[in-house]
Amino acid sequence: MISTVKKHCVLVSAFIAFIFFIITPTLPLIKRVRTSLVPSRGHDAGAFRAPKLNVWADLSTEEAEDVVNFLFKKSDLNLTRSSLATSHDNQIFFVEVLQPNKTDVLGYLTGSSAPPDRWARVAIVQSATEEALIVNFKVGPLPINEAAEILSLEFCYSSGRNYVANSISIQDELVAWSLSKLVEFSDITQELLGDDEDPFDPNGLSVGGRLSSVENGTAVVWVHFALSNPTGGTSTLLPQGLYTQIDASTRDSSNWKILQWYYNNVLYDTANDLRDAINAPGFKKAGRNTDGPWTETVDFSEGHADRSKPPPTMIQPTGARYHIDEEENYVSWMGFEFFMRTSSDAGVALHDIKFHGDSVIYELGLQEALAHYAGDDPTQGGLEFMDTSFYMGRLMFELVPGYDCPAYATYLSTSYHFAEKTVVNQNSICVFEHTADYPIQRHSSTTRVSVSRNTYLVVRFVSTVWNYDYTFDYIFYLDGTIEVKVRASGFIFAAFWTGNEANEDEYGFRVHDSLASSMHDHVLNFKADLDIAGADNTMVRLGIEPITLEYPWDDDRIKPRNTMHLVQRPVEKETGLDWARNSGEMLIVMNQNKTNEWGEKRGYRVQPGSGIGSPTHLTILNSTALGKSALWASRDLWVLKRKDTEPRSASSLNFLDPWDPLVDFSKFVDDEDIVQEDLVIFFNLGMHHVPHSGDIPNTLMHTSSSSVMFTPFNFHNRDPSRLNSQGVQLDVEAKGAKPRYFGQTYHEGVKLKKSDLEPDLTKFGGSSGNVSWVSKLVGPIPWA
Repeated sequence: MISTVKKHCVLVSAFIAFIFFIITPTLPLIKRVRTSLVPSRGHDAGAFRAPKLNVWADLSTEEAEDVVNFLFKKSDLNLTRSSLATSHDNQIFFVEVLQPNKTDVLGYLTGSSAPPDRWARVAIVQSATEEALIVNFKVGPLPINEAAEILSLEFCYSSGRNYVANSISIQDELVAWSLSKLVEFSDITQELLGDDEDPFDPNGLSVGGRLSSVENGTAVVWVHFALSNPTGGTSTLLPQGLYTQIDASTRDSSNWKILQWYYNNVLYDTANDLRDAINAPGFKKAGRNTDGPWTETVDFSEGHADRSKPPPTMIQPTGARYHIDEEENYVSWMGFEFFMRTSSDAGVALHDIKFHGDSVIYELGLQEALAHYAGDDPTQGGLEFMDTSFYMGRLMFELVPGYDCPAYATYLSTSYHFAEKTVVNQNSICVFEHTADYPIQRHSSTTRVSVSRNTYLVVRFVSTVWNYDYTFDYIFYLDGTIEVKVRASGFIFAAFWTGNEANEDEYGFRVHDSLASSMHDHVLNFKADLDIAGADNTMVRLGIEPITLEYPWDDDRIKPRNTMHLVQRPVEKETGLDWARNSGEMLIVMNQNKTNEWGEKRGYRVQPGSGIGSPTHLTILNSTALGKSALWASRDLWVLKRKDTEPRSASSLNFLDPWDPLVDFSKFVDDEDIVQEDLVIFFNLGMHHVPHSGDIPNTLMHTSSSSVMFTPFNFHNRDPSRLNSQGVQLDVEAKGAKPRYFGQTYHEGVKLKKSDLEPDLTKFGGSSGNVSWVSKLVGPIPWA
């Protein structure tokens, strides 16, 4: 018999790992370095330069270190070094650049003013006081000197506060308390869930939790039991069907208690009630979920006969056609130009996107990634995740060349400063040009065939938020179209299957012995600050509607004629919109003061893109779990007047106070006039995910993708891709065809190295920024 004290030490440590993961300091920076994994090739990095400074760029390592040193000199902050801090100390949570206000940037971009001052945004975990808080400050201007100051940062939060109550500040006490309490219930876990020979087995029993309620900085938590598998990450497929509720509603552990137990569709008020039921005749045990080959993501067996042949692959034998200034993170390709930046919570965003010199989008980037579940057990019944709270930017790990991105892509690294140290995530962004498997244009006639290759540029990063891997793409097309696309893969957060016939298949489907899928909505919110040929724009709803009319030229026998027509309706007030039924309406952002050569107002259409269907919004109405923390998820997109005081639709700290969040999106929609104003579109990507047997072991990316496109609409005088595309015109003659190439084509063969087709991956993971870093930092992460 193993020591129950040691056993529960393992269980509780796994539970606390999540809390530690949330509040461990992280100071995000970008390190503009060239990858050491992939040879430097593909663009003239030495010659190409950005026309302006990247005023959105993340803090350099030196800037972050100066800010940290400045903070430790402020005695009133009472800071403790993170390596020594407890849950009753004040420590630095993160430091990153405070994004400059657009009002201050536009003058610099147009050449009428100097670059705006740089400031750092600082979050402090304040736990040395009676009430635990996370507090936001601004520090600057940078570089730090005698004039630098630390100021309260609240202008960018609709709550008007610079702080949020920290309901998960009591990790040390929770560990000690749980050790003293849960040992009393080891007979229950051993009887229902079995025993482990080794209490420190990483594949043994572990626990995770769901915040049942958060109020005034306190928390009630439902804890669930599962099997761990930190190597394969399959623990979300291995729930064990036992749940207990812990009341940690004060910071004083003497007031904490275990409230209820739940097992096999029965709620028990006390542990003794559950013991009595176990010992009573006829007690029915639920099954168990055990690990095995069914959770393996790959199969090394021989497989299909043609699997022995390598698949086709893309190559780039003559070098890249895009250009990157890695010092300023500035990209140019086929008339497009833009700046890149990264943030610790939301990953990569783009700024000042232009096409052939015309402004299109000032800012494009992720705001929040929501997953909301439904189910009939205490975990799935109220489970929701707002993934920026896990800091999706720092979870941008190393990409696999030749698999995540083509071998010839340019790989860029990012870095984050946590615990007063800098960690580099090598090769966590890739930029590449690709050719589609279909042309962008073609036409055949009796004497001529013309066809143009469809090439596009991709900026890609992957954020792994425990069980899910989100692949984010910003895609640029030759005609000026910009697409934002998200694909998901990874392990589903499955539910325990009890065989309850009363609600069979109500929330999902049985996918293994004691495992059920769990329905959930993915809603990922993005910001698009459109500047269509200038900052003053109008959203127009262009309806495609049926109508019955009489035309003077119609024959009397068919009068009146049933037909259709276009109806333009300007959106005059801030509002939320949904994609039209039957795609019967187009949403176009126009500049009413700018026209093309034909007198038509220049615009860009906002439309569903190339995913598996129209992007979705949240199904649940007035979510009791979300409160006011994600009200942007209730509609497909929102059109609002841009304000410096509303830079983000969400905060990564919203989950800590969902009923009075730092950013309450409902306050953004205040009935303002938006005709010919600086507009912002907050749009959602996502899907209603009802996993089935095909999601075992992993969800597949082609079945879980969503995108939105921004497409030129009368923006040009003609299709601009004619100047950018490469292809052939075949003049058909009696003796055969005469090809005439436009753009460049290949005149001779090319020689390829094996690494052009299959990169050397033996050095993968050599940087400190890989998954091993997170595992070392937090241990096995028990919940997403």
